Amino acid sequence: MIHCYKLGGLNIVLDIFSGSVHVVDEVAYDMIGMFEENDRETVIAAMLKKYADREDVTREELIECCDQIEALRDAGKLFAPDTFVDKASVLKQKTSGVVKALCLHIAHTCNLNCSYCFASQGKYHGDRAVMSFEVGKQALDFLIEHSGSRRNLEVDFFGGEPLMNFQVVKDLVAYARERERETGKNFRFTLTTNGLLIDDDVIEFANRECANVVLSLDGRKEIHDRFRVDYAGKGSWERIVPKFQRLVEARGHKNYYMRGTFTHANPDFLKDIEEMLSLGFTELSMEPVVCAPDDPSALTEEDLPIVLEQYEKLAELMRKRHREGKPFTFYHYMIDLKGGPCIYKRISGCGSGTEYMAVTPWGDLYPCHQFVGEERFKLGNIWDGVDNTEIQDEFFACNVYTRPECKECWAKLYCSGGCAANAYHATGAVTGVYEYGCRLFRKRMECAIMLEAAKTLDGQEQ
Repeated sequence: MIHCYKLGGLNIVLDIFSGSVHVVDEVAYDMIGMFEENDRETVIAAMLKKYADREDVTREELIECCDQIEALRDAGKLFAPDTFVDKASVLKQKTSGVVKALCLHIAHTCNLNCSYCFASQGKYHGDRAVMSFEVGKQALDFLIEHSGSRRNLEVDFFGGEPLMNFQVVKDLVAYARERERETGKNFRFTLTTNGLLIDDDVIEFANRECANVVLSLDGRKEIHDRFRVDYAGKGSWERIVPKFQRLVEARGHKNYYMRGTFTHANPDFLKDIEEMLSLGFTELSMEPVVCAPDDPSALTEEDLPIVLEQYEKLAELMRKRHREGKPFTFYHYMIDLKGGPCIYKRISGCGSGTEYMAVTPWGDLYPCHQFVGEERFKLGNIWDGVDNTEIQDEFFACNVYTRPECKECWAKLYCSGGCAANAYHATGAVTGVYEYGCRLFRKRMECAIMLEAAKTLDGQEQ
């Protein structure tokens, strides 16, 4: 399977199952597109006819190009077969019972009242609550006990707003550091915050203990303050931006993400990216809103061409700034074309419900934060472990090859079948497909791959 597309002035050919990326001239691009289903003479005749007005396109040149295409095919770098289909279920089952990460819902409450919040303003369709130190300790012990031979473990402090329970966050990190010495494990902590409660103590703690911090900012003040308001209806932009700037500066401008959400109100989200850049932030993410289709914030079919164009313009901006020595990171364009991810991740996906789980303030286990509050998906608890094996089996079966809709999709080994939560909320099945999200993902991957190819070419030109 190959995927051919043009972007950023480049002709790009992806070989899906080998992972090879080829940047070629226009003639080779056209030839590769025909090569799999036509013999050499048919391809050559078609090129001679199409490029009859070009003196440099000769029969001899086309024969040489055919030879090069066949050499790439024989080397497994073009038209490579799918050798992964039989490994999909086997690879995921090998991790059965091993947990590597927890999302600790340290606070099911929030000091903001964002209308688009998938978590019902932090309550997750239930009661407001905060996690006790004892529940948090047991969650960390559960993770250690079920981590098998894994040394590196990940814990996200999540909410609601986790800083509304900051003392417990600090106490749990201190407890985890003690357990590290006892068990040889290594904890990596992440904190996600809306910023209202950031102070010097938070900054010092986060920069000492957290491998990453996620800071919620929707970009332009008018967009951010339209949604991210307190319970008095007042926007939060002016209160949080100076705090974010202080925290990021203290971190050395690394190991953080400004995490924004774009909605029907701002499908032109590149303006929000540009606002973040003007504020001095360079580690950026803008996520499409997750909400019901009839929600006023929901992205529409009319928004789609705007959003796709924004992704392309974003890629152009990133390439321009990279050339100027002023690069910035966009989360969804981070891609390693040489070293990873491994085939296990490319087939099986994020590991929600198997390797990764969310823990409520009461100690209940769910496949991930987006399933919390959906009683059907409660897996068990941190004292007794997983007892809802029927649901967990659904997640073990969740891989790119269990979705018929993915069969002919060129991006399947980049998305690994997509988000199970988005699939469930769109189709009623975790093995379903959220088609709108697929279209966004495919465009992001085209842009990300083009950027990596362009960086290589730009480096060769210098």
